[in-house]
Amino acid sequence: MKDCIFCKIIKNELPSSTIYEDDLIKIIMNINPNTNGHLLILPKKHYTNIMDIDNEIILHSLEITKNKIYPLLKKKLNCQGLTIAENNELGQEIRHFHIHLIPRYPDDGADISYSKNNLNDVGEVFEKLTN
Repeated sequence: MKDCIFCKIIKNELPSSTIYEDDLIKIIMNINPNTNGHLLILPKKHYTNIMDIDNEIILHSLEITKNKIYPLLKKKLNCQGLTIAENNELGQEIRHFHIHLIPRYPDDGADISYSKNNLNDVGEVFEKLTN
């Protein structure tokens, strides 16, 4: 996509701090991190959200996270957990599928919780989803 900031980063038209790259994905430092080491996984092909991305890319991203990136974060940054997040449509600031890898530390103060205002009763929601 011509005006996509992530596509420009992938094509090296814009600078980034790249942590990992292969034929399918590029993993960069987030310029507005929630915690130290907050990374973004960017598929090299433009996908808007989870509804149009190939399953192969998602699986590959999680394999790289599990086998390379999370161990790297634990070893080099001494993180004690990892939050993996991905937004679609509402809450998705850049319309290029991407996965957030947010290292977690004791008392890190990372505000990645979601508001619990206006929630329906769990039983009511369960009924809607199963009927």
